[in-house]
Amino acid sequence: MKDLMNRIHPNGARVATISDNTALQSGIVDMKGYDSLTFLIAAGTLADADATFAVTIAESNDSGMSGSNAVAAADLIGTTTLANFQFDDDNEPRKLGYKGSKRYVQLTVTPSNNTGSAPLAIIPVLGNPHLGPTANPPA
Repeated sequence: MKDLMNRIHPNGARVATISDNTALQSGIVDMKGYDSLTFLIAAGTLADADATFAVTIAESNDSGMSGSNAVAAADLIGTTTLANFQFDDDNEPRKLGYKGSKRYVQLTVTPSNNTGSAPLAIIPVLGNPHLGPTANPPA
């Protein structure tokens, strides 16, 4: 079957243009009913000539992320190093997968040395639903 649309569920997307060092977080993603999660990170044209953007991912069993901890490298598909980007990575997407056992997950992109315009998007994509097809538009 060549159908991917009915087997994924984007949830908790965040889009912002950041002009300082304020972090951008995805929504808190609830893994209930899904067996996989991949975060897509997209940057537009990055205006600052020395800005860097660090990606971190946290997990918790609490819906408000209370008691969250950084996801261990063994529970990632890919690495945060490969998901990081900098000023000259205009319009280059990144991806980072999660294979841990916690129910709630959240990704954060934290800029450093950013004084220009940095359009960013984080799109969490849940996959392998226990029940399908997934709703369109996603609820």
